Amino acid sequence: MKKLLFLLLIITNAVIAQNANELFNSANDLYKNDKFNEAIELYKKIEAKSLVSSELYYNLGNSYYKLNKVGPSVYYFEKALILNPLNEDVLNNLIFAKRLALDNIEELPKTVFQKFNINYLQKLSYNQWSMVLIGFAFLASLLFLLYYFSHTPSRKRFFFVTSLLSLIFLAITLIITINQYSFFINNKEAIVFAEKTEVRNAPTLNSEEVFTLHEGTKVIVLDAIDNWKKIKIADGKLGWIISDEIKLLNDF
Repeated sequence: MKKLLFLLLIITNAVIAQNANELFNSANDLYKNDKFNEAIELYKKIEAKSLVSSELYYNLGNSYYKLNKVGPSVYYFEKALILNPLNEDVLNNLIFAKRLALDNIEELPKTVFQKFNINYLQKLSYNQWSMVLIGFAFLASLLFLLYYFSHTPSRKRFFFVTSLLSLIFLAITLIITINQYSFFINNKEAIVFAEKTEVRNAPTLNSEEVFTLHEGTKVIVLDAIDNWKKIKIADGKLGWIISDEIKLLNDF
């Protein structure tokens, strides 16, 4: 019975994957024929099946960019980068999409560690770092076994040193993976979808307006009360915005 259920699961997953590939190819054909709205509908059907990928979000970003919809375009390019931070095509197109945004916010100076984290550690997602972690774990285990079963002193010394080095790199990678996962979970970024919105100093409509944001701007969500979210923008300014006017990026 268990074997039958397992076989049915494999067949079901294969059918779903095949249907998703057919939808993806059909959506790509529509995109090539400048039918961007129709292409978006098919891409979103794939997204609804939770069969997401960097390529899917990249194509969604391109489709919205062709329609001059800044918020959705930036949003999907950013989501594509979360899954694959090394995707050069996404990075380049995101630059073009951000140029359509009206807000030009000057970022606060970053510390040396923040610069190192952005320029190097965040080049891989936490999922990719976990794969590196598994690789070092496998390598350390293999080298230890070679050390254990080696008989000549020179080989034992070599495998002992290399296995020790692998364990050190394993520990470092584990720390990086945990930190990147913690950053992903706690750093709740969002994109403004409203064409124009007023950010207030309190979560009420009659509170004072502190600054204005436009479609496509990235914000960090710090807190939530009812239908309001407390946000911070790149220059350090804080305020409250209506929840429906932004969309969270890390909502996988």
